[in-house]
Amino acid sequence: MAETNSNLDGVGLDPRRQARSLYWRGWGVTEIADELALKRPTVESWKQRDEWDKAPVMERLKEGLHTRLQMLIAKDKKSGHDFKEIDLLMRQVDRTVRYDKYMNGGTETDLNPNIAARNAAPKKEPKRGNHFTHDQVVKLREDLEGWCYPHQRDWLKSSSMRTRMILKARQIGATEFFAREALVTALETGRNKIFLSASKAQALNFRQKIVAWSFKVTGVKLTGDPMVITAEDEDGEAGDPAEFHFLGTNYRTAQGYTGDFIFDEFFWVHGFEQIEAVASAVATQKHFTKTYFSTPSSLSHEAYLKWTGADKNSQRAKNKKIEVDVSHRALKAGKLCDDKIWRQIVTVLDAAERGYDLIDIDEIRDDHTPDRFANLFMCEFIDDAEAVFPIAEILKHTVDAFERWTDVDFYGLAEVAAVSRGRERTWGEPRRPIGDAPVWIAYDPSDTGDSAGLVVVAPPQKTGDKFRVLQRFQLWGEDFEAQAELIRRLCASYNVTRIRIDATGVGRAVHQLVQAFFPTAEGVQFTADLKIDMVHKLQDTFRRGRIEIDTGATDLFAALVTIRRTITESGRRMTYESPRSATTGHGDLAWALLMALHLEALTAPLMAATAAKPSMEMS
Repeated sequence: MAETNSNLDGVGLDPRRQARSLYWRGWGVTEIADELALKRPTVESWKQRDEWDKAPVMERLKEGLHTRLQMLIAKDKKSGHDFKEIDLLMRQVDRTVRYDKYMNGGTETDLNPNIAARNAAPKKEPKRGNHFTHDQVVKLREDLEGWCYPHQRDWLKSSSMRTRMILKARQIGATEFFAREALVTALETGRNKIFLSASKAQALNFRQKIVAWSFKVTGVKLTGDPMVITAEDEDGEAGDPAEFHFLGTNYRTAQGYTGDFIFDEFFWVHGFEQIEAVASAVATQKHFTKTYFSTPSSLSHEAYLKWTGADKNSQRAKNKKIEVDVSHRALKAGKLCDDKIWRQIVTVLDAAERGYDLIDIDEIRDDHTPDRFANLFMCEFIDDAEAVFPIAEILKHTVDAFERWTDVDFYGLAEVAAVSRGRERTWGEPRRPIGDAPVWIAYDPSDTGDSAGLVVVAPPQKTGDKFRVLQRFQLWGEDFEAQAELIRRLCASYNVTRIRIDATGVGRAVHQLVQAFFPTAEGVQFTADLKIDMVHKLQDTFRRGRIEIDTGATDLFAALVTIRRTITESGRRMTYESPRSATTGHGDLAWALLMALHLEALTAPLMAATAAKPSMEMS
């Protein structure tokens, strides 16, 4: 017995089609006649004339599809199941249409459109800028973990810490590590990254390292500043974009950003407390992190209070003060301190003992004085309590040169530095970093084994202008000819109008060699009176705010701090010295700067200011 209900109510088919539909569904002729209230001979006649039994299977299927579709479409109230069935049946109707096309002289692609797509030339997907696939993100993570030295793995393990402060030696891969870590965590979490450095140029160094590493590992070439990147998850879905902002110490530009905060060389910036208050607010939300890392500067620097935890004790009762042990012994392995800051001290010896093999310890000991080695590589702070120029005073006169000195070609400065170090020029005309503007060169030479310092200074050209320290060079162990050659190369890149050299003792030979190509080069003899005059000149220049030094000139800052007031050997007069000898010689850059500024008479600023005042006629 077939179905007892035709389910064709409301479809609107004529009785002959209804009868055929029921017959193809398995009903007998008598059952159909009874169901549709027809005479049996009539149904039998339709069956014979229309050859229902000879109809192809596909035709019978199409009849059923159409009938069922019409019934569902005719329903006034459809359920969710009805809509799903209609969608399914419509897809089957589409397949029957393609079958008919194939049977009428078509090809296999009519039956299966995927064949055409398979045989077609592969379509190039449009490239998405700054975009990473999930596999590329995994590859970056694996490369980062495989690249790390043991001391850098400490930083990797601490990456989830809310706040990190790291006191570290120079040249142990900190900038490279935190650049790579930032890219990986941004791709994995979608968190923005805000980099703050002592200067815009230093901040862009992070960008350069991120771009280079990304391209090396994945082939993705990152562009833009700010840089916006996206990444896919395991299912191929793109996550939220992450923004990378690279800022100098113009901290006000950080307002409005949110994200992880990375502060490089924070011990060498002026106005740390203001910068910290504004910039660190970008990481206020609890899922963001703050990372501070730097070589140490002086004990008097504002950041020292944060390093020791003393900044949080000023408003606390005595019994609630937090004690933070910031000794090397306590922090060598890294430690989460009571103020919830993870701290670590990594000296160059620490890194070397754990397998860091990119530095020759003996070589850098030979290349630096003990005090300089202790500061740069052993994480020891400078005590500037007795310094003539405390670090706080020096930093007041620093600027982000990359943003402030718009007339300076900084790519030209980099080229001059390379060529002056002996790199042969094989391209174009020499770049002149400051055009034809006049510059002064001052040089404190060295004997074999001692350090030498040279500065290139742009002097003021009109009332209101300031001295600008354009470049600094330190030489170690160079003979007299090599020292003179450095100055000759600089003369080819600048419009040098004055040169001054300390011709005391060993400097006489360098002075004579320089005079061969720059006859007006001045040689000076360092006396107690001259040193007093030079120190007073810089003090006056500082007091009048007539000098600008790039915030990245930390070597010059450290040299200036070494100048102390002392007594001459006779014990009768006061003078100034940087403790220097064949083994402890340093302060060379500082004395070179003092010589350069002293080329301008001490009374020059006063005379210029007087000349600028309007005169009054008396009748």
